[in-house]
Amino acid sequence: MRNHPPLVELRAVSKTYGQGHAEVHALHDVSLVADTGEMVAVMGPSGSGKSTLLTIAGTLEDPTSGQVLIGGQSLASMPRSAKARLRRQTIGYVFQDFNLLPGLTAAENVSLPLELDGMSARKARVAALRALDGLGLENRAGHFPDQLSGGERQRVAIARATVGQRKLVLADEPSGALDSVNGEAVMRLLHSACKNNAMTAIVVTHDAQLASWADRIIFIRDGRITDQTIPAVGPESLLTVEPEK
Repeated sequence: MRNHPPLVELRAVSKTYGQGHAEVHALHDVSLVADTGEMVAVMGPSGSGKSTLLTIAGTLEDPTSGQVLIGGQSLASMPRSAKARLRRQTIGYVFQDFNLLPGLTAAENVSLPLELDGMSARKARVAALRALDGLGLENRAGHFPDQLSGGERQRVAIARATVGQRKLVLADEPSGALDSVNGEAVMRLLHSACKNNAMTAIVVTHDAQLASWADRIIFIRDGRITDQTIPAVGPESLLTVEPEK
């Protein structure tokens, strides 16, 4: 029996864009729970609402209806300043195009969010180097993004998303620009971060092999969760279970 609230909870969340003939229903009554240490993969066709689910879970957008709770606290009752602080301190984002600043080294890209949140440059650099070391980039900390391979840039992005006290990582096709070997490495790193650092990850991916690194796979179509699967042990195969009623 759970004795603490889940890290992320979406309760009957819907999201509508536009009005009248231009109205688009991106999400319909989506409910999702992700607990501490859990990695959840989200799969579905293009335009199914996967990215919208991530932006709402990450407080970047508000739902049209429904509730979003982080650590048991409803975002609807949270002041804008507190919501911004939550994004900076608790949530890390990993994007397909990395979003690294080209004029900063790997270490500077990772330390920048900590410095913006008030940490001293020295402490932020120590934390950044530790995060990079943990991802096998100890010898690349002083390199600029254009001096790194695609896989190295993605690992820097993961280090930036997981550094500090962040407890939730949201990744939108984090392996989409990588080859299969580096794609597997990215999912392995995210999985390890969840298990070893008590973090939660929600990962959008189109690749079932990569999704099998997750503890649960959610399928979404036309803005609705249609099914769930629990991967078998290891990423080699999937075991389908009945969807929740």
